[in-house]
Amino acid sequence: MSALKNLGSDFAHAMENEIWFVTAVIVFVALLFILAVFAERSFKKSNPGIPPVAKPKKITVIGVFSALAAVLMYLEFPVFFAPAFYQIDFSEVPVLICGFILGPVAAATSEAVKILIKLVIHPTSTAFIGEFANFVVGCAFVIPASIIYQRKKTRKNAVISMASGTAIGTLTAMFTNAYILLPAFAVFYGGMPIDELISSGTEINPAISNMLTFIFLAVTPLNLLKFTLVSLVVFLIYKKISTLLKMKL
Repeated sequence: MSALKNLGSDFAHAMENEIWFVTAVIVFVALLFILAVFAERSFKKSNPGIPPVAKPKKITVIGVFSALAAVLMYLEFPVFFAPAFYQIDFSEVPVLICGFILGPVAAATSEAVKILIKLVIHPTSTAFIGEFANFVVGCAFVIPASIIYQRKKTRKNAVISMASGTAIGTLTAMFTNAYILLPAFAVFYGGMPIDELISSGTEINPAISNMLTFIFLAVTPLNLLKFTLVSLVVFLIYKKISTLLKMKL
């Protein structure tokens, strides 16, 4: 128990140095969610002829897709260009499909429920750092993509929406890793210097020598690859799944 308290104290102290950025990230996610709410209301006003999905059915769909996403969080794959603590999962696939079907608010809700289900099934092993990262970066990907797609539901706009989500999600990952997640992981791993975490990247790629190169040569390609693969999977299966669900909603 004392070790856990010390870890929490060290983590809080480390975050004090980056409190402005932690606050900025929280505000950013909150603004994304508010934008999602206003965008959804705008969709309803501009398309009054489209009947809304009944709340019980909507809750059921969000729950099912969130559960699928939570399971997919456990299917992680390492990449050759990043340290072992960075891995790819496909948990954003069902979350994005949920957002495409029901809208950006449903996407944000599904992202949050996914994390909660995962924590119920298996408590955090990273002092909530990994879950925090997954939620923030996931929201930065699925909310913009859902908003753009809801404006015009065409295959072309689906590609534009996912490309935009990929760009925003990747940029968010770059900044959150540099200012929050890597300092937090350094605390979690016993207060090791961040240089030691960066050196784990250097062992894989000698071109990684500092925080900047770590972000651009490990974090950025990892998230670009992840969101590109997620987008590809959604592009290939969304039409069949949405058609099936529309028959039942």
